[in-house]
Amino acid sequence: MSSKSIHKSEYVVLLRHLRALRTQAGLTQVDLSAVLKRPQSYVSDVERGSRRMDLLQLQEFCSACGQSLTDFVAEFEKELKSAKKAGARAKFS
Repeated sequence: MSSKSIHKSEYVVLLRHLRALRTQAGLTQVDLSAVLKRPQSYVSDVERGSRRMDLLQLQEFCSACGQSLTDFVAEFEKELKSAKKAGARAKFS
């Protein structure tokens, strides 16, 4: 039986990528929450992994940070591949 996605190492990469997206856009959590018309705690909960987003919410998050969903996913997948390669190297080093 597989574990929930929030317990997978890939989810940590996703959370790191979401936070980087926001900070690279020059937005604080308060700034982003204002654009999203949500409380600051929503952004904090998303970035900490205690709140999951559906696809539409992810698209909204990306758009508010000035990036398309497709670009976000492409960069996320690239980062995942790098993380997996680094992990494989660490296992065999």
